[in-house]
Amino acid sequence: MRGRPRIGICGMSIEASTYSPHRSGDEAFTLRRGDDLLAYYPFLAPGQPLREAAEWVPLVHARSLPGGPVVPEFYDRVKAEMVRRLIEVTTSPDTALDGIFFDIHGAMNVVGRLDAEADLARAVREVVGLDVLISASMDLHGNVSRALASSVDMLTCYRMAPHEDAMATKRRAVYKLASRLGTRAHPGPGRPVRAWVPVPVLLPGEKTSTRIEPARSLYGELDWIEVQPGVLDASIWIGYAWGDELRNMAAIVVEGDDAAAVARWAEHLARRFWDVRREFEFVAPTGDLSQCLDAALAPDAPHPFFVSDSGDNPTAGGAGDVTWTLTRLVADPRLTSADAPVTLVASIFDADAVAACFAAGLGAHVVLDAGARVDHVHAGPVRLDGEVARLTPGDETSGRVAVVRVGAGQIGGVFAIITERRKPYHTLSDFESAGLDPRRADIVVVKIGYLEPELFAMAADWLLGLTPGGVDQDLIRLAPRQIVRPMFPFDPDMPDPDLRATLL
Repeated sequence: MRGRPRIGICGMSIEASTYSPHRSGDEAFTLRRGDDLLAYYPFLAPGQPLREAAEWVPLVHARSLPGGPVVPEFYDRVKAEMVRRLIEVTTSPDTALDGIFFDIHGAMNVVGRLDAEADLARAVREVVGLDVLISASMDLHGNVSRALASSVDMLTCYRMAPHEDAMATKRRAVYKLASRLGTRAHPGPGRPVRAWVPVPVLLPGEKTSTRIEPARSLYGELDWIEVQPGVLDASIWIGYAWGDELRNMAAIVVEGDDAAAVARWAEHLARRFWDVRREFEFVAPTGDLSQCLDAALAPDAPHPFFVSDSGDNPTAGGAGDVTWTLTRLVADPRLTSADAPVTLVASIFDADAVAACFAAGLGAHVVLDAGARVDHVHAGPVRLDGEVARLTPGDETSGRVAVVRVGAGQIGGVFAIITERRKPYHTLSDFESAGLDPRRADIVVVKIGYLEPELFAMAADWLLGLTPGGVDQDLIRLAPRQIVRPMFPFDPDMPDPDLRATLL
């Protein structure tokens, strides 16, 4: 090893629902290489301690918003580039790597392939060999198969849902890698022992938020466990509910230098998870769409009243253009009459509908069909008969944005946000880029599951709408075929599983 370890950065990150007809390819991913990739991590900025702790070799990383499965041609191309760049730096002793920061999500599904992250990790391992330490950073909604856990040396995941600690988790993965490598003068302890326990539970993220129990206490144990003698890191993966593969389930990994200690703590966490499996509940009161609207329209309902259109949440893998909810909103006279409230609906994407609105102009009356260009399983295009209320350039994610107001009054009605490209609405600035202020609305219907922090703080009240789509909260209704059975909640009376740890 040189005076400082030499660490490469690579990976591929997407959460992809196997139940979504959307397909993720070139248009979905942002590719970063070189300095652009290094700049993505604020803890590796010039002057930061971790920047000085190693020589960094940013290779290639692909990142996408959640969506449908990745097309194999794109996956193969990114994988081939990753392998090629790794080969280039490993052919010379002067450029060879000591470690790899492997930045992945854990819920990447590729059309026609199985266990995509494990396949990618194996490809990296085959190039760099067994002497190079690989540290993976993951989403807690990822999946940890034995094949993945065996192909890397360290892995950790988020401890918060919503994921306010995403970048902190990546930093933890990098810090622990650098500390295990050490320097030539002071070599680190090297490869830790990993204890892996799969837990046959599969729950949606909206039932496992760390804002509430039992996830809050379960994840609250991790900081304490990882400072126990012989332990380096402890992680709990909820798993990805909308993937239908053998690996889709919860998992525990504890790693460190004491095999007995990491096995003991991994089994402790696995038993804790299993014992509270029936206690997980939705992070908010729920209802079908009609129940949510009745509550939002009640005379004493506070404003803004948020309703999650959870079945088509694009940040869980939904297509983002399911019109099932919007079709019912514009058909509800309570929302379109002369004295109707202001109801914002975020959003659907349809580039042709946006172009038609821009061609018609601000204030023009339009009659157009929008949405359901990708996911037309649950509903066809929605007929919007109304006024072009907003036209904006949007942002780099959405492209141009048009807002069509459907309503008989001068002020209220349904304000349907239409974007050129798939776009989640998580922050005030997202709505402002469409020319709207959700704080001044009466009702806000947004394609999301649990509200992200800014919307959560903004909502005077909130219901999680159990709507259909590619990330339907009703997992039983999705009827997966490939997951391991028995599994909770599909088999609620299944016997207690074997939760003994496997040492890797």
